[in-house]
Amino acid sequence: MAGHSKFKNIQFRKGKQDKLRSKLFSKLSRDITLAAKQGLPDPTANARLRLAVANARAESMPKDNIDRAIKKGAAGETDNLEEIRYEGFGPGGIGLIIEVLTDNRNRAAANVRTIFGKNGGNLGETGSVSFMFERLGQIVYPLAAGSEDKIMEAAIEAGAQDAESDEDGHVIFAAFEDLSTVGEALEAELGPAKSTAIVWRPKTLTPVSGEDAAMLMKLIDALDDDDDVQNVYSNVDLTEEQAAAFAD
Repeated sequence: MAGHSKFKNIQFRKGKQDKLRSKLFSKLSRDITLAAKQGLPDPTANARLRLAVANARAESMPKDNIDRAIKKGAAGETDNLEEIRYEGFGPGGIGLIIEVLTDNRNRAAANVRTIFGKNGGNLGETGSVSFMFERLGQIVYPLAAGSEDKIMEAAIEAGAQDAESDEDGHVIFAAFEDLSTVGEALEAELGPAKSTAIVWRPKTLTPVSGEDAAMLMKLIDALDDDDDVQNVYSNVDLTEEQAAAFAD
């Protein structure tokens, strides 16, 4: 395990706090609704729904919002929702994976293509970028969960693939198919996680600088602002200065 790698699987979210909160709650609601639609509306009998609800609670999403999202999925109000993955390249040859949840495939495709075109990127075919990433389970714990050594030991015992710690907290990665069992083992040892998700983790990172870096950040920002976009993943290697500039 590369416990000292300091790698972060970057999911970009930007903007003012109220905008961030609104975007996050919208994403979490759609995750819950889709999970309820695809299985039973009872979190105890639907693993995906249980995960979605746990993530919503970790972000202090109101119970009424959670219940309303479950009812929408159970009632079939969102039968036309589709999960779509787009892949492409940004400035500097940076690979991007965009996960979309939409009720209008044509609108989503047009919007993503336009955003790429306006910001120096190129939308690619399915598989053109994803081979550079791994599909993994990601379990996040706050710093208060324990020391780096404690987290690493718990991750190994739980059967995780990797664990990383820095000043923002602890990130544990598990094989896609092992996420549930690893998550349960970690919860027994460390308590409830801050969040649990299926993510795209790049196998290697690519640095970018100058105008390419600025254009890439603008592209990612525009993608994340689109209402249909759920997640944006990249294999970019940002310096601390670049990351700080992007977060401002």
